[in-house]
Amino acid sequence: MTLAKPTFPAPDHDHGRCAADALDHAERICAQRGQKFTPQRRQVLEALLSSHRPLGAYEIIEELAKVAARPAPITVYRALEFLMANGLVHRIESRNAFLACAHDHEQTALVAFLICESCGAVGEVPAAPIAESLKSAAAASGFTPKLSVVEITGLCAHCQKAA
Repeated sequence: MTLAKPTFPAPDHDHGRCAADALDHAERICAQRGQKFTPQRRQVLEALLSSHRPLGAYEIIEELAKVAARPAPITVYRALEFLMANGLVHRIESRNAFLACAHDHEQTALVAFLICESCGAVGEVPAAPIAESLKSAAAASGFTPKLSVVEITGLCAHCQKAA
């Protein structure tokens, strides 16, 4: 996983450029994999890219309803399934919400989500060493993990400076 982007972008960063880069990334990934990046999938990703905060499915629906007809929940869930399957969106388990991802990492790579308790922003960092430790601990217990999610709450650097 390359961390070309900062874990927590500055509050005054060029978010339009940030979102455009993420959409370009999604288009490239879908083209490389021969997947269709349909208008509905694009709209759901654009809604998620409206901020660096995770959104629940119904919050996504509300975002989409601001500019077009309100989509059916099943439409949004299907788009989210596609986006997650292609590594373009992560699910934040503790928030039952979704986060756009523009990082170049394997779909199965374990990342740790850093969740700011103050501003709600979520950053992601590589967690391969943690994954190996968890995998070893699970194996030693005779357990075969299906899903590993690492979520860490705290304060991002921007909120620490503001405090």
